[in-house]
Amino acid sequence: MPACLGLTKATSPACMLVQSEQKAVNAARFPLSSVEFVGLMALLMALTALSVDVMLPALPQIGLSLGVAKGNDRQLILSIYLAGFAVGQFLFGPASDRFGRRPPLLFGLALYIGGTLLAAASGSFSGLLAARVLQGAGAASPRVIALAIVRDRFEGREMSRVMSFITMVFIVVPMLAPSVGEGILQFAGWRSIFFLLLFVAIACVFWVVARLPETRLPEDRLPLSASAIWHAIKLVTSTRQTIGYVIAMGFVFGLLVSYVMSSEQVFVEVYGLGSRFPIAFGAIAAFMIAASLLNASAVRRMGMRGLSHRALFGALAACAAMALAGYPEKPPLLLFCAFMAAVFFCFGLAMPNFNALAMEPMAHIAGTASSVAGFYSTTAAAILGTLIGRSFDGGVRPLCIGITLLFIATLLAVLVTERFKLMQHKPSAAVHLPLAD
Repeated sequence: MPACLGLTKATSPACMLVQSEQKAVNAARFPLSSVEFVGLMALLMALTALSVDVMLPALPQIGLSLGVAKGNDRQLILSIYLAGFAVGQFLFGPASDRFGRRPPLLFGLALYIGGTLLAAASGSFSGLLAARVLQGAGAASPRVIALAIVRDRFEGREMSRVMSFITMVFIVVPMLAPSVGEGILQFAGWRSIFFLLLFVAIACVFWVVARLPETRLPEDRLPLSASAIWHAIKLVTSTRQTIGYVIAMGFVFGLLVSYVMSSEQVFVEVYGLGSRFPIAFGAIAAFMIAASLLNASAVRRMGMRGLSHRALFGALAACAAMALAGYPEKPPLLLFCAFMAAVFFCFGLAMPNFNALAMEPMAHIAGTASSVAGFYSTTAAAILGTLIGRSFDGGVRPLCIGITLLFIATLLAVLVTERFKLMQHKPSAAVHLPLAD
């Protein structure tokens, strides 16, 4: 294996054979079954979705308790969390490429637990926001490192297939989270929600410690120095396929964030659903599960580009239908839900494949690549989602127009990345970074 350490983009057949044999040995020794592996990765990646979505029913109560007068200001509880999440992602990826996956993963979970305890004890809105930043930074670790672990073990269409199963499992979290949050509020105050998050984080720690082995080979670890990190970042940002799909992910994730931030106001204030809000929220999220199932079964046949590019055109068709209706201020609830269901069905087909396409050439620096992808896509999504979310004016028109613009921007990013040739299979060779500092 040491003969492979100084490679750049050219990889010798002998080194590739050694790497393949080592991967086969590691796979044979891996203690987790496929079901347990998907379950653990899904739980780690779902921690952020849970930390956002379980809060949605509690926003009015938190605002009342901590003296937040404006409804749009309550959205800061979500957007400030994403800000910490974005910064944390930039740090944990390079650390996992240097020290392995497990130590930074456990450190991040400990940071998340600390932030959760502070949030539960906060006595002011500013104190709660500060705790949410810390909580978000800690949650970045399981998100980034789980994706790197998946890339350590899979690549190409198989990675997309595994990501589809993971997506299918962790989408159950946003489906159920608002209902869980609503149920907790019926029997206890909003602070009790943070004790639920604390329990989940502690469960993640025990599961990782007991069952998850190290997946980053010692000979693959990069030096943690400014020059090594800089070279890794340059490699990520100069690889057309990776950076192109990272940019596309930022737009797609932005429309998800804008919907989540607006959802409580849309369903409660515009449509008057009250405590039935989680039902509508979960029903729409269910279409992402259907999309993940379809992707898992079809990606081997149609390819990552074939599925994700068709999903983009499907989403734009739904947006065009809403545009032809004149982007009504308050369309019938069934029409609005149908539009959002179509949007998130296409989202469920696009995101796992965009993730896999971005990570496909980055096996050697999967942690750093996951960090750059996560940092950019989360930052872009937080900014775009906050802008659209805070444009809420008592109707759904700003949200629907914002979703349309973000899908158009996504299509443009993919067109430029693919040199205006869509739905074509293109084998992607992994690129490598020299390990010498």
